[in-house]
Amino acid sequence: MAKSSKDKPGKKKKKIEARQSEIHGNGVFATEAIAKGERIIRYKGALRTHDQVDADYGELEENGHTFLFTLNDDYVIDANIEGGVARWINHSCAPNCEAVVEEDDKGRPHKDKVFIEAIRDIRAGEELTYNYGITLDERHTPKLKKLWGCRCGAPECTGTMLQPKR
Repeated sequence: MAKSSKDKPGKKKKKIEARQSEIHGNGVFATEAIAKGERIIRYKGALRTHDQVDADYGELEENGHTFLFTLNDDYVIDANIEGGVARWINHSCAPNCEAVVEEDDKGRPHKDKVFIEAIRDIRAGEELTYNYGITLDERHTPKLKKLWGCRCGAPECTGTMLQPKR
């Protein structure tokens, strides 16, 4: 009998699945327990320059929904194109995961990667979340805070996905 890709040595079974979320739209949920510190999934999408992303999306009206992940000063991961399951992980003010940028050891910014890792133990059935860390140069007006509103429902929810100015 032929082996499936799940049976290949070294091939890790995914412990997550995407489905409807109470937070917002789709979400990603643990199908089995995930340990604190575990690397769960890579955030994938097309590698694009900031100028390319600005040219394609700069004129579109903001709607508080994004699949763009700033990788570094040179590149953005655009999960609108060739995006993986990680793009469905929702924001939370009390996250159970974090996004970790792994820089290329040879200093090639186009080879940097983003992984989602557990920052605490996660139960089977629990939705995965991380803080999107959205920063804007412009003033955080009530309109922008509402546009980038947070729906996480955590007791410590700030009401917005925008990060405080430093």
